[in-house]
Amino acid sequence: MRAMVLDRAGEPLAERDLPDPEAGPGEVLIAVRACGVCRTDLHIVDGELTAPKLPLVPGHEIVGEVVRAGTGVTGFEPGQRVGVPWLGHTCGACFHCDHDRENLCDSPGFTGYTIDGGYAEYTVADAHYVFPLGGDLSDTEAAPLLCAGLIGHRALRMAGDARRLGIYGFGAAAHIVAQVARHEGREVFAFTKPGDTDGQLFATRLGAAWAGGSDEAPPEELDAALLFAPVGALVPAALRAVRKGGTVVCAGIHMSEIPAFPYDILWGERRIVSVANLTRRDGDEFLALAPKVPVKTEIRTYPLVEANAALDDLRAGRMTGAAVLVP
Repeated sequence: MRAMVLDRAGEPLAERDLPDPEAGPGEVLIAVRACGVCRTDLHIVDGELTAPKLPLVPGHEIVGEVVRAGTGVTGFEPGQRVGVPWLGHTCGACFHCDHDRENLCDSPGFTGYTIDGGYAEYTVADAHYVFPLGGDLSDTEAAPLLCAGLIGHRALRMAGDARRLGIYGFGAAAHIVAQVARHEGREVFAFTKPGDTDGQLFATRLGAAWAGGSDEAPPEELDAALLFAPVGALVPAALRAVRKGGTVVCAGIHMSEIPAFPYDILWGERRIVSVANLTRRDGDEFLALAPKVPVKTEIRTYPLVEANAALDDLRAGRMTGAAVLVP
């Protein structure tokens, strides 16, 4: 099969021909039809996430078609459309797995990080972390749901019943969660890089009540803020924007250092929480909700062999919506 491979952090992906993978016990062999390009992929390729398996096939927003299931697998048929997310395996035995917090598993496997992912023509996945995919979205349109959508969903749930919702970093996850938030009757306030008028217009088109730079104060106090941009300096900025009792949700797996800030912007029972990975329940809930909204993803497609160009566009901020690779 053709695949794009990371040999060393900080270097471009290399185009390779690799042996076709085989589904072992408990696994599903999938023909990849589309794979989203996530900011987490960028953190892995650039070496900001420091423990990938190498060499590595990145990619964890996978939509594909079941080729065959390994021994012991039930519920999947050849030709069935499925999705594979970031969390690719859990031990099932640690404290967190035993207490319905599998997203915090002590011995996890991550698709496209410790397990080969979807920047390839085929991939193999643990059947427990393969989701049947219905809905009217095409394969390329559905791919961003598998991480940008799922992580956005978990982050939104951590915001509780917040009505005035700030979203910092209006990229792939934000453009999905904004649609869900509007569907639920929330007001969305979008924060982009200062001067990013295209991003602000994009947010307004998706129903944001206000859009401005991350260096600006919103016109009203926020009930909660979701941070998708990996910029630590946004944490104190968001604390200043939320009301007393409000919540700042850090939704990325990587963030630059958070600068010191005065206690008075945390005081008043404001909270800072993080989102770590996802659970299968998150997947079931969100994938059932998305068609009801209905979520419409804005995508830019690239041939698989142009994965480096897609990563470059994401790195340089030349992306509204989501990039998707097509084998």
